[in-house]
Amino acid sequence: MDASFWHQKWELGEIAFHEGQANSLLVKYFGLLKLVKGSRVFVPLCGKTQDIPWLLTQGYEVVGAELSEIAVKELFQELGIEPTISNMGSLIHYQGKNIEIFVGDIFDVTSGLIKLVDAVYDRAALVALPEAMRCQYTAHLIKITEAAPQLMICFEYDQSVMAGPPFSINPEEVMGHYESTYSLSLIESCDVEGGLKGKAMASEMVWLLTD
Repeated sequence: MDASFWHQKWELGEIAFHEGQANSLLVKYFGLLKLVKGSRVFVPLCGKTQDIPWLLTQGYEVVGAELSEIAVKELFQELGIEPTISNMGSLIHYQGKNIEIFVGDIFDVTSGLIKLVDAVYDRAALVALPEAMRCQYTAHLIKITEAAPQLMICFEYDQSVMAGPPFSINPEEVMGHYESTYSLSLIESCDVEGGLKGKAMASEMVWLLTD
């Protein structure tokens, strides 16, 4: 799976993965990170998620990374924010009040660009990546965020029933990626109503990663 896969999804409007409202598990559990207002939250592979307006209304600053410029343009339009746009090497930087998004390959995003972040919210990044890329992604995320605490949401299901994305991430894999860096807590595991994409019985899991 390469960048063209996701570019095509956005160009064709094939974004069934996009939720039209803030994720209920984000709303329920984000407070566990115990952030003060004004804290910077990094949202990797953010698309135009409605989780971003929710974070902004709660008083947080958001910095994101997203491959598709289409998604980012639509995000700012929906927020009603006219962004300042600039080129930063291979990335395009969109910035507005309390929000900045880097458009391009997340592996080109550095700690110097996103600056200090207080937490990471990963609902759509780890599950979007094939197995071969996930180790590289998690190591990169730890590096650029300086191991900031995370709230992470992922799915577990029988991968033979349905091809990802979203991909199945079991607890053993989560621990393999993160237990050497974080203290891990599985906060909730709940059944996905109607199955994932209506095809596979699945559990949605909420993980809290702290130091």
